[in-house]
Amino acid sequence: MSSLTNDFKGLMEKVEAGREFGHASFEPIYYLIFAPSQILDVKRELPAWIATLKNSGWDVSIFSMTQAIQELFDSMPPFIKKTWTNQDAKSPLDWEKTNKSLAEAVNKKGALQSQLEKKLKELEEEPKAILLITDTEALHPYIRIGSIESQLYGKFKVPTIILYPGVSTGKTQLKFLGFYPEDGNYRSVHHGG
Repeated sequence: MSSLTNDFKGLMEKVEAGREFGHASFEPIYYLIFAPSQILDVKRELPAWIATLKNSGWDVSIFSMTQAIQELFDSMPPFIKKTWTNQDAKSPLDWEKTNKSLAEAVNKKGALQSQLEKKLKELEEEPKAILLITDTEALHPYIRIGSIESQLYGKFKVPTIILYPGVSTGKTQLKFLGFYPEDGNYRSVHHGG
């Protein structure tokens, strides 16, 4: 059994058990932490993990960050898309400028958080719902999942597993993609990494 499979199994034991007593205002947010070099391995394992969850009685939903970001970009007004295309044609190697424009679109009025909040709201009344947040690497360089988690704190009513490529550097500290600075503002349960 691979270490990823073992880590997923261990995380699910934590999900089933809930959080230990003594934590005030617990929300069921769990991170499966894995090395960034394992991103493709996680994508290969995901169908098996979903099947395992379904066989255990969970009603599994997926929230793909890649898909959510693409939907945001697709929904941009045509004049903004045209502006992006024209600016890109003028300076095709100016990635800093391009990424800044795309980050503004992702973060505009909390658009990405709103999509996730809507999904969480849809699942609230389902007794065996579980949400898997995938493709978090797509957030780079626009935003980090920790800031989304903190902005939505109080909205997580169903167990939510975030597949997190990064490094665990302590009980609550994570380094997104292994190269971002340590961030200790997570209130979630971490496993792996």
